[in-house]
Amino acid sequence: MSPRPSLGPVLVTGGGGFVGQNLVQALRDAGVDVHAPLRAELDLRDRNAVERYLRSRAVETVVHAAGKVGGIAANQADPVGFYAENALAGIAVVQAADAAGVTRLLNLSSSCVYPRDRELLSEDDLLTGPLEPTNEGYALAKIAVGKLCEWVSERSDDRFYRTLFPCNLYGPYDHFGATAHLVAAALAKTEDARALGAPTIEIWGDGTARREFMHAADLCSAVLHVLPLLEAVPARLNVGPGVDHTVNEYYEAAAATVGWQGRFVHDLDRPVGMQRKLLDVSRIRATGWQAGVTLGEGLADTYRWLVESRSAIGAAA
Repeated sequence: MSPRPSLGPVLVTGGGGFVGQNLVQALRDAGVDVHAPLRAELDLRDRNAVERYLRSRAVETVVHAAGKVGGIAANQADPVGFYAENALAGIAVVQAADAAGVTRLLNLSSSCVYPRDRELLSEDDLLTGPLEPTNEGYALAKIAVGKLCEWVSERSDDRFYRTLFPCNLYGPYDHFGATAHLVAAALAKTEDARALGAPTIEIWGDGTARREFMHAADLCSAVLHVLPLLEAVPARLNVGPGVDHTVNEYYEAAAATVGWQGRFVHDLDRPVGMQRKLLDVSRIRATGWQAGVTLGEGLADTYRWLVESRSAIGAAA
């Protein structure tokens, strides 16, 4: 579905990040007037600065995609940073948008906000059980921003502030270093092993934990689908393909994509987080949207981007 002209100028926060870069490109390809200031241009934690920015550019729609993100190790190492940066920036953006008279805001949250003891995660499960300890700081910040969006919308008839809860993501512009999430880490590690001729790769845990991952292009299509419908959709919408795979299966698929034929070894002393977190995506499917990128297609696309980006860095060095 193409976005309506009534979207007006759109602010995408976090436009220099993994999700943000994909969103900015998709929105501009759809003919949307997008503003995406980098951190050096706009401190999202400064509510007054954000409000001035919104007013000066007559922004009519905000997509809040900024955030401090990382895998289990990164979250465990810095819960203070993950909580503070995500909470401060998110709250400031929502309050600034409200103060500036912005009527439409789409907040991107995470499946990490749901209780750890559920296998199928519904939007109604929010705040009904304990969180996964390995990413509690990040989850609490995302919950706070999402609830703020709900309260602003409930208070004002002309505020349509909604939250999408995507599953884990991968794709172009992803982070492939030490803080990488599962799919990016699997591609980077198998590619490095292929290049170096390494016979083994280590996987944390026994590899049986299940995860749901979605290619960034599908998140972009969901955003483009939902933005014109903000007045009609519920306050919370899960977004994902509705299927999951084991950690071992992701590594095996990455190895096949890269062409590495070594052996996996498991470190059973490492944390693995929740055993399973699969989103119930019935609500967004009822609006007419569903994911369209298969795992094989997504891995091939992301691997091409990884190789090309590394080649570009090497050529510039």
